[in-house]
Amino acid sequence: MTWRVVAQTSELEEDLPLPVDVVTDAGEEFEVAIVSHEGEYFAIHNECSHGKVALSDGDVEDCTIECYLHGSRFDLRTGAVLNLPATQPVPVYPVRLNGDDLEVDADNPLPVA
Repeated sequence: MTWRVVAQTSELEEDLPLPVDVVTDAGEEFEVAIVSHEGEYFAIHNECSHGKVALSDGDVEDCTIECYLHGSRFDLRTGAVLNLPATQPVPVYPVRLNGDDLEVDADNPLPVA
């Protein structure tokens, strides 16, 4: 696992996604939305699998994030799609806290449950 600092906990507000850039070991760059929700931190790919819009612009509720464009919801823990029109999950990534630093492993997305 390659952990990279993506944000400080002080930058996050509860249930307000923060878009950040991540880079894999292979040099692939993309955005994830970092979410603080009910005392946990999550990193989810910042693009809806249906509408290709930023999930970080959506609402967070009950450990899900909503795509603002068409209303699809994704589980923050697994990336599983919970309702139409989206039919494909989005990747989620391991997050760890190191002091005030939030670190993400962009090379190893978690399996969709």
